[in-house]
Amino acid sequence: MLVALILTCPVIRSQEKEFKIQTFSTHFERIEIIRMGPGADMLEGINRAAKEKNIKNAVIIAGIGSVTDYHYHVVSDKNLPPAQEYPKASVAMDLVSVQGYIMNGRVHAHIALSDENSMAGGHLEPGTKALTFFIITVGVLPDDIDLTNLDNYKF
Repeated sequence: MLVALILTCPVIRSQEKEFKIQTFSTHFERIEIIRMGPGADMLEGINRAAKEKNIKNAVIIAGIGSVTDYHYHVVSDKNLPPAQEYPKASVAMDLVSVQGYIMNGRVHAHIALSDENSMAGGHLEPGTKALTFFIITVGVLPDDIDLTNLDNYKF
């Protein structure tokens, strides 16, 4: 399966300022499905699975489950680098989405959570724990693609 990460070099002009787009063409070497049981810490589990399965680079495609506790961070202003807030709670919620990347062995994942009244989410932090389970699907990319600074706004 061919995957294109859209990030090319031409400079595009907008009304506010210039920005660049880069692309990387690659493919999935395999798909790994990670299942974690009750009490598992999601970030720790993804890191452990990546190490055990020798995953250097990957796309976190999907994830579902439920949580007893969550911890994530979100941007809280428009400055660069932006200020951060770190919401954390011990409450049952459904995990409706997980997505992100493993870049040179480092996990950068985002989660979306819901209950009967609201949705919440952001950048996954340690302390997000499974109530029932987590099922996370990862598309493994070749080791030779350099994604090291993909999530660095200065890149």
